[in-house]
Amino acid sequence: MTDTASPSRRARGGGGAARRAERTAISVETARYIERNIPNYEVLTEDALDLIERNAETVLAEIGVNFVDNPDALERWRAAGAQIEGERVRIPRGLARKLCSTAPSQYTQHARNPERSVVVGGRNLVLAPVYGPPFVRDVEGGRRYATMADFEKFVKLAYMSKWLHHSGGTVCEPTDIPVNKRHLDMLLAHMTLSDKPFMGSVTEPSRAQDSVDMCKILFGDEFVENNTVMTSLININSPLTFDSVMMGALEVFARHNQASIISPFIVGGAMAPTSVAGTLTQVLAEGLAGIAYSQLVRPGAPVVMGAFVTSIDMNSGAPTFGTPEASQITYGVGQLARRLNLPYRSAGGFCGSKLPDAQAAYESANSLNMGLLSGVNFMLHACGWLEGGLVASFEKFVMDADQLGALHQFAKGVDLSENAQAMGAIAEVGPGGHYLGCAHTQENFKSAFWRSELFDYKPFETWDEEGARDTQALASLRVKRMIDTYQQPALDPEIEARLRAFVAAKKAENPDSFM
Repeated sequence: MTDTASPSRRARGGGGAARRAERTAISVETARYIERNIPNYEVLTEDALDLIERNAETVLAEIGVNFVDNPDALERWRAAGAQIEGERVRIPRGLARKLCSTAPSQYTQHARNPERSVVVGGRNLVLAPVYGPPFVRDVEGGRRYATMADFEKFVKLAYMSKWLHHSGGTVCEPTDIPVNKRHLDMLLAHMTLSDKPFMGSVTEPSRAQDSVDMCKILFGDEFVENNTVMTSLININSPLTFDSVMMGALEVFARHNQASIISPFIVGGAMAPTSVAGTLTQVLAEGLAGIAYSQLVRPGAPVVMGAFVTSIDMNSGAPTFGTPEASQITYGVGQLARRLNLPYRSAGGFCGSKLPDAQAAYESANSLNMGLLSGVNFMLHACGWLEGGLVASFEKFVMDADQLGALHQFAKGVDLSENAQAMGAIAEVGPGGHYLGCAHTQENFKSAFWRSELFDYKPFETWDEEGARDTQALASLRVKRMIDTYQQPALDPEIEARLRAFVAAKKAENPDSFM
């Protein structure tokens, strides 16, 4: 049974202080998640898809996958009919696919503000920020280790960004907080500084449980058990290895009906074959095994088929982004995910550049548009990614977040309404005229074209007089304006106090550890 009461009502708890806070809060405009009205781009024929699926089944049945340091997982697989030899699991043909069939084709992730809830799957695209960098960069401080203050600043920027639907997870790694406690501060920031959906902690099973427990404070126990309020990232140790830490976190989320993105981590030539077809085979085999395991834990648990895909520079060993091969794999995995009737995660604002420069722009544009056209449903790393994922850049965050508006516009498809056909305008202007003053232009010019809120379109003379600022300089000013105008969304003071008390109590249980 699904609890249909709104999570915001549960968070308010009927308190007068909460109602007063909500009345005085400033609501930031956020666009609804993208609903595509354009076709997916498909690079593989039906014969090619059949071949890759057969090869993936061969990998699972004859080569197998390792479930490391996880005897419970081995017993679950044994009971399901898999062959177990040490930590190697060989899955009979068809078994993983059959198990995957109980996973939902789409699900709603509830936000504490119901207006910001998202639907993951179908023809939808949910955009979330960069995840995981230990370093941050801005024009004032340069490249440096991330702190909790940096993390909170990114959460505020994500909340203020119109085209971003999700607050994300580890937007950067706050290295000034002990490793065993920083997940508590990060979750608290997402829950209090934003009212968009967010991700839970996956770095240790107990931290995943802390995520669930904090969500129960925010949303209510019953609501969390009957609804999905987190979508979190579970990486597979490619090739073909499932470690106990990630699987332990997956088990916690699945048991509590929380969504997991089950995602191979592929660097072609290092963690997968150099060929597109070989990589597609491995990605599918790993995805099938991971998703099937989630359904062994709890049939019907929401999951997303993921694929983080890049290639490697064979001279330096560094990852490369925005390449044709990565695009082909991303398009192909999208087709395979749709054949499984599962939501799909991939792509992002990927780049290998050290600065938010032309290289970063080219590579990120290729990656973002590839994600839109490949049918991605959940796009992590949509903004802020720099230096192969080592750095979260404040300037690039707002540059990318601005460009996400172009994805929204393109995804609408071509308007064929009577107004859009513009036959009256064509007749009014006739041969040799212009459209600047015609009635149709006057009626539509305000909404006719998508326009960047960051780029400079002024005449050269004006641009030069204002300091000849490049895009990074304009982005730095935009970051400052957004932070200066940020206002925290309303939250029941009693709920916030309980969250802070939970964090304080959990931190007091164990000594600090930076390992």
